[in-house]
Amino acid sequence: MYRAVKILTLLACLILALPVSKGEAQQDIRLGINSLGKGGFSQVATKVAELSRTGDIKLVPVFEALAAGNLYARKADDVVFIAKEDGSVLHLTDAVTGNPDGEGAKADFERIKVNNSLRRAVRTAIGALTLLSPDRDVRLRAANSVFSSPSEDALELIETAIASEKDASIKSVMEQARAAAVLKSDRSIGDKRLAIKTITERGDRDALSILSAAQEDANVDLRTDIDKAIEGLQSAQALWNAGQNVWYGLSLGSVLLLAAIGLAITFGVMGIINMAHGEMVMLGAYTTFIVQEVIRSSYPGLFDWSLMIALPIAFGITGLIGLVIERGIIRFLYGRPLETLLATWGVSLILQQGVRSIFGPSNREVGNPSWMSGGFELGGLTLTYNRMWIVVFSAGVFLTLLFVLKRSRFGLQMRAVTQNRRMASSMGIKTPWVDAFTFALGSGIAGIAGVALSQIDNVSPNLGQSYIIDSFMVVVFGGVGNLWGTLVGALSLGIVNKLLEPYTGAVLGKILILILIILFIQRRPRGLFALKGRAVEA
Repeated sequence: MYRAVKILTLLACLILALPVSKGEAQQDIRLGINSLGKGGFSQVATKVAELSRTGDIKLVPVFEALAAGNLYARKADDVVFIAKEDGSVLHLTDAVTGNPDGEGAKADFERIKVNNSLRRAVRTAIGALTLLSPDRDVRLRAANSVFSSPSEDALELIETAIASEKDASIKSVMEQARAAAVLKSDRSIGDKRLAIKTITERGDRDALSILSAAQEDANVDLRTDIDKAIEGLQSAQALWNAGQNVWYGLSLGSVLLLAAIGLAITFGVMGIINMAHGEMVMLGAYTTFIVQEVIRSSYPGLFDWSLMIALPIAFGITGLIGLVIERGIIRFLYGRPLETLLATWGVSLILQQGVRSIFGPSNREVGNPSWMSGGFELGGLTLTYNRMWIVVFSAGVFLTLLFVLKRSRFGLQMRAVTQNRRMASSMGIKTPWVDAFTFALGSGIAGIAGVALSQIDNVSPNLGQSYIIDSFMVVVFGGVGNLWGTLVGALSLGIVNKLLEPYTGAVLGKILILILIILFIQRRPRGLFALKGRAVEA
């Protein structure tokens, strides 16, 4: 009987103790949050680590507010709140429950300050707490965050998360985060060697940074392993860096191809040095800006289609302007290259000043549609969607133009005029109108190049000037009027430029390329792929 009474009493005590324990735990967290308002940066970082070890997900908004500078301590009693400023008033939120808690005068509170080391501690704590989130993307970001800012304090939570993780790819990242934390801990040499192996297998720049940081504090037994791992990673990174530079060169080459391909047509067919070609690129970029402004104000749901809408509009506007320039100015200056150069230069200045007067001299913001934002990792390469789509777009423009030149009646007439103008005229081809529409086509292509360039460059009145010299170099190097020469020239110059930059710098690299082109032209004055036929007219 006595034993039964004792068991019942014990059960009653346990039942009564449950809410008290929960309340005490909440009170402990409140006390821990309130302690964030006291002490220096290192002391606050220590308290953040202690709080993160509780594993309470409710602490995430508190840490986020601390990192953002939105955590305030009330001067009267040191109680900490999440607060939003509104002039001299603070809108308060209870740091534990997350519920609104009225307002307070800003003068009665003190902002809890943060520095870079404290922000790193906060990021680590947030990462550790969100490792158990039900959202897959949140867990993945948390694992990468903990890997980038490893801490021994997060080790226990990481191991708990690994034990419960079902997604193999996230579990792999968590194990890498655990390995980075082990290197910061006082675990055994064997554990640390396994951690070094795990981090080395990751193979990216972050892994190299983690091992380099661990190298400074490692003992003699581990330093040899770390040195060997770093050496292997550096060799692999050198190869990936070369591949990354080749990718940058291809993307730069595709940009140069877009800017130069229209110039190659007009220069090849008409022999016109059009100094206003860059301004057609600039007008295409501003057309994109105007289209996006209209969509933002009237049809925001169509923003992801803004570039598709801007392409035909930019082609039409710049093509029409090109037609007007050819009919109004250039057709009176054929056979006079110096006057043509000066006249088109004057047109470029007029267009620049006109745009500057309408839109102002400052840069204009052109947004990226969602499908051109962000990027992805491919091995050790970082590929951004905007560059990737510009490469695809450049290839599409090139193939379309090649089809027009080879398979259409207009393309046949253009090639005939290019090879022998007098013979083409005697065969009934209206060479003046071929010239006019060729110039309009080249200008239109420059306009759609501006649509693409607006996604990677500043849209300003000087946009075209950044590409006109490079475009002429591409055309001269590849061979005047030859599309394949323009393609090879653009990609070659882009890749060589990006391979030289790490060693010579951007400016000296361009100077060296210019010198190489001058030497090349001395040997092959008509470029890589010279067209035959214009010499007949001479």
